[in-house]
Amino acid sequence: MAIEIRELRKGDKKVLKDFLNVVDTVYEGEPNYIRPLDLDISDRLDKKKNPFFEHAEGTAWVAYKDGRPAGRITAQVDHEHLRVHRDETGSFGFIDTIDDAETAAALLAEAAGWLRARGMKRMRGPYSLSTNEEIGCLIEGFELPPVMMMPYHRPHQGRLIEQAGLEKVKDLYAWGYEVGNVPARAQKAHAEVLAMPEVHTRCGDPKNLLRDIRILMDVYNDAWSDNWGFVPMTEKELVKWAKDVRLILMPELTKITFIDGEPAAVSLGLPDLNQLIKDFHGKLLPGGIFKLLWRLRVRGPKRGRLVVLGIRKKWRHVRRYAGLSAFLYVEMNRAAHLLGMEGGELGWTLEDNAAINAGIRLMGGRIHKKYRVYERAL
Repeated sequence: MAIEIRELRKGDKKVLKDFLNVVDTVYEGEPNYIRPLDLDISDRLDKKKNPFFEHAEGTAWVAYKDGRPAGRITAQVDHEHLRVHRDETGSFGFIDTIDDAETAAALLAEAAGWLRARGMKRMRGPYSLSTNEEIGCLIEGFELPPVMMMPYHRPHQGRLIEQAGLEKVKDLYAWGYEVGNVPARAQKAHAEVLAMPEVHTRCGDPKNLLRDIRILMDVYNDAWSDNWGFVPMTEKELVKWAKDVRLILMPELTKITFIDGEPAAVSLGLPDLNQLIKDFHGKLLPGGIFKLLWRLRVRGPKRGRLVVLGIRKKWRHVRRYAGLSAFLYVEMNRAAHLLGMEGGELGWTLEDNAAINAGIRLMGGRIHKKYRVYERAL
């Protein structure tokens, strides 16, 4: 059967609808798949609404097999990434296809051609749309549903990407944890940090949300700046992200730790939005918003995701503050327990980040999903 590739162009409601709805075909009968909100995906692809496109260019396609939507993909050149890494690398993302090598290969070839035409020497992904959003293709953990801001794929997706000539460049870990007993070593580290007179920790302040998000991201950008693939958020991206999470932000799961009055370490957890919207099938309106608010504020979320945990470089290797990571893990565990939460997911972390991974194991975390980032020369 013939494969037709159609680009998503401005104002093309038909292709946008197919881009959003093709997941119903790809994941038909898959009980663990949770369809993201159409409103969120549309806004992320909208070049006027998403500040990512102030420093990036990109496009999207839908593949049709025998006239029916069979897959989708995006391609993007992030000039902020190029400024930081100088690696002539573009990316692809939002890849979801039926189990058909021809469809996957056609979409990846389209993305590769678009990137090559813009001077890129390598293609890497999936990034949807950057490392600050969804990243990687699920390769282990298919029996578990995805948490918010983490992708889900069927087992065939990674195989088809590899058949199209891409190879592994990095694996990412997602860690499962259950709220409850804290290992003795972590409790000891927590007590030691708590007793330090120069150390002060507070929760996020809903009345000063943007200020606290700026503090969080400032420490995060410093702590993670040397990480593979890292690109800092711009101010406008930060503001948009703060607005996007305002509805679901829980101050108790936002921790800012100061040393002598200076922000030194941060952690941010969010309720797992996916568990609250599973039956929405991508549609928030008209009645979904009221269901979401009731489930969030009245029933309360049972699971969450630790999105950010970082320690400013200035303090990271100071022996006195070696227990800061464990301190924050314990603080988050206690806050989640008081909120009636049962557990959730930490991540993602890089497979070769030994220190971070050891700290998560110390807190009782276990790797329950793996994601893979692929790359190929153009």
